[in-house]
Amino acid sequence: MAKKPLVTISDPRSAAAEAFRTLRTNLMFSSLDRSLHTLLVTSAADSKNKSVALANLAVTFAQSDHRTILVDSDLHRPTLHTLFGVDNAEGLTTMMLEDTAMSNPPLAETEIEGLSLLPSGPLPPIPADILSSQRMNEIIGVLKARADYVLFDSPPVLAASDAALLGSKVDGALLIVVAGHTRRDHVARAKEALERVNVRLIGSALTNASSENVGKY
Repeated sequence: MAKKPLVTISDPRSAAAEAFRTLRTNLMFSSLDRSLHTLLVTSAADSKNKSVALANLAVTFAQSDHRTILVDSDLHRPTLHTLFGVDNAEGLTTMMLEDTAMSNPPLAETEIEGLSLLPSGPLPPIPADILSSQRMNEIIGVLKARADYVLFDSPPVLAASDAALLGSKVDGALLIVVAGHTRRDHVARAKEALERVNVRLIGSALTNASSENVGKY
């Protein structure tokens, strides 16, 4: 059962839920000239709000009748299995080790029709080695064949090399920025780090912003 942070489930008529639907629409329109079927979501230097924002975004993709797979590729501090209340015994790392998992990925169904979760699975000693491997390319291909959109959670850009490594393998990346918390210089450094390895940075999404000036409509 999903927990309260998933406002797109608990309060779908709220302004916050509508903001996630707007973000989904903006992302879909950003891909008119260039396909965006695989998306990495990360942050600059800390993970505050990152995974919750991604989970809510994934819900909106599924609610718009798109087959969506949410992948917990944060192999340092995975949290998506907790948000959706699913087992983390098998997942992404299982697909790395077992050929049978490639033909039958250990996807967990969620309460949202059309949304599946691939948990992280057992944490590896060196996550970067997994994410930079040829096997990861194959896993992305397997997941793309099963969904319209595949969304990846990743550690913060400045905390580990994972985001840059995985970002270079997907169609684009989205940077989560927390109002009143994320430092501007960290955002600039994260942007530079991603662009340095030719990651297609779609843009950023501001969370935790004041709603004082937002109209009811």
